[in-house]
Amino acid sequence: MMTSKRARLTVRSVLSGFLAAALLGSAATAAMAKETFTVDLVNEPSSLDPQKQWNPDSYYVYRNIFDNLVTRNDAGEIVPQVASAWKQVSPTEMQFTIRGDIKFQDGTPLTAKDVAFSIQRIIDPAFASPQLGQFNKITKAEASDDKTVTVTTDGPYPVLLAQLTKLSIVPEHVVEKVGDDAFNLKPVGSGPYSFEAWQRGVSVTLKRNDDYWGDKGPFETVTFRAVPDASTRVADLQAGTADLVVSLDSDQAAQLQTAPNAQALTALTERIAYLGINTGKPPLDDKRLRQAIAYGIDREGIVEGILGGEGKVVGQIVSPAAFGWSDSIEPYPYDPEKAKALIAEVGDGAKAELQFATAPVFDQRIVQALQQMLTEIGLKVEINMTDMATYLKAAQGPRDSQPMLSFGRWSCSCQDADGIMYPLLESDSAWSRYSNPEMDKLLNEARSTLDEDKRRADYEKASELVKDDVSLLPLYQVAIIYGASKKLDWQPTANESLFLNRMSWQGE
Repeated sequence: MMTSKRARLTVRSVLSGFLAAALLGSAATAAMAKETFTVDLVNEPSSLDPQKQWNPDSYYVYRNIFDNLVTRNDAGEIVPQVASAWKQVSPTEMQFTIRGDIKFQDGTPLTAKDVAFSIQRIIDPAFASPQLGQFNKITKAEASDDKTVTVTTDGPYPVLLAQLTKLSIVPEHVVEKVGDDAFNLKPVGSGPYSFEAWQRGVSVTLKRNDDYWGDKGPFETVTFRAVPDASTRVADLQAGTADLVVSLDSDQAAQLQTAPNAQALTALTERIAYLGINTGKPPLDDKRLRQAIAYGIDREGIVEGILGGEGKVVGQIVSPAAFGWSDSIEPYPYDPEKAKALIAEVGDGAKAELQFATAPVFDQRIVQALQQMLTEIGLKVEINMTDMATYLKAAQGPRDSQPMLSFGRWSCSCQDADGIMYPLLESDSAWSRYSNPEMDKLLNEARSTLDEDKRRADYEKASELVKDDVSLLPLYQVAIIYGASKKLDWQPTANESLFLNRMSWQGE
């Protein structure tokens, strides 16, 4: 009996072992099923240096290479990242405590000195960061020891913490050794993924940082590919050669409703779509012509007819999700007859051909609809399509060479009017095509007081001025649409973050 019982136990143990091995093998197969994750972008990144550029195709990639000083969770709340804590020590000073367990991908510890260096770098006018307008209230950053940084602002700055959610920390020793250009080509950060390769015009490859201090990435390798044509991105997704694709429109999202292996993921963002207008360049220096453009655009027709109801018509450049939004400002009504009458008043000046700048990342159905609407009221409009890097270079160039018209979608990821109105409308901003002392006064006062009521009143006046002067033309609040494999578990956010280590894969 003992022998029989022992035999039964042995058989049971062997079977249990086989079962356990099978289960472990199954789990391992599921875990290893997506070693390589492929993302189709519209363009290749224009920069992998996080302080050299601010556009989706760049930050989709570099945000995974670098950590930020603070970040937002998926609910939109500001939470610790490199900084574990912070406190306002005076109206113009905020002190940050830096984590002591973070290492850059070369094994060097990240310290408060790297944080101070990163801030000083981005606020240096000679560095010419396109993000300067969002950080130029900072006058200095000083590290008193390895774990403490004090950031000083020019007067009270109510948006400091929100703006710092975008500050990526770069290693001082690497940047100083190799220089800015070489650092851009081979960046070193402290994030969940490290740089592997950049095949220019084709793809960027990242490798999981297995020594990362926080949540590890679910994929061993991630490849970001440049795929300008949206229909090709959708086809890649349906064929399984891409796992996530960006910048789809409502028609392309509809194609995925019956796809067996793909899904559309959407989120209403803080981004506002707008028509940029160069108010200093004839004939658009004539306010009547700008007003004619405003009356000649059918925003409801765009949102309902083209976007399938995805989005919300707005009359101001501030999103309803951002501080500074006003419920009292209505958009211009669609009135093509009034637009034609204003054009008639302008006379010969309105006969000039208007160059309309755009890039493949934007929904060309919208661009073409805008062109058609402006043509129908009697204007000549020529679409000028370039790659995103060229588009951005022109948008930030000298005012007399900036585009006459352009389609844009602006977001600061800070959910505050300061991050939107200041860069687009303040006279000294590289992005601005508008110069008005009254606007400058409102924007600078609103970003220099901790009094929320005054800030709200200033931004309402600024939005009224935008509408009256038609310094640009807000169109609608943007809904962002991604296409993804049904095996991807990920929820897009209003600030359009694409953090790989917040994703998971359901396996085979």
